[in-house]
Amino acid sequence: MNISNKLTLSRLVLAFVMTFFLSIPVIPFGKTLALITFVVAAITDYWDGRLARSDCGITVFGQLMDPLADKIIVCAAFISFVSIAQIVPAWIVVIIITRELLVTGLRILAANRGQIIPAGSVGKQKTIWQIIAIITIILGLAVREDILPLLLTPQALGDFLKQYYNLYFSYVTHAISGLVAVVTVVSGWLYFRQCKDWVMNDA
Repeated sequence: MNISNKLTLSRLVLAFVMTFFLSIPVIPFGKTLALITFVVAAITDYWDGRLARSDCGITVFGQLMDPLADKIIVCAAFISFVSIAQIVPAWIVVIIITRELLVTGLRILAANRGQIIPAGSVGKQKTIWQIIAIITIILGLAVREDILPLLLTPQALGDFLKQYYNLYFSYVTHAISGLVAVVTVVSGWLYFRQCKDWVMNDA
């Protein structure tokens, strides 16, 4: 259990912390704290990969748990978005989670065969876009619920949210989450195409 793997496991804890901040509306500056938590998790993802490739070495545990930890925190974020008045449509989140579960099952099947499926370039791009989408959405929530109330009177805040902010924020969240869903499906299809021969043999 080297430093790289400990950083990987820390993302599992951060996933629960982020979900707590997103899901409990009465926490002061909860969305801002959720944003900070997710950014910290993204930083640990960068560093555990860098350490694994240099000082700590790549382990089988890390190859399996690193993408799994990424999937857990991403799914936790998108499920939380559905619970917040479906700022991301539920059907998009179902697509994302289904892909992640299918690829995780594929990795387990590969592990049973003594093989490891590393993250490909498209899979890494998928992760990057998921991170961008989650940061964008949580940032929008933090501005709406934590920052704007400090700058505007209640009446002005209500008018601004109703006439402008909520409408355009909805456009952004739907567009970026839809893009993530497309990239997620494509990357999952590429994983299965890569492994289709032995998957069909084991079917």
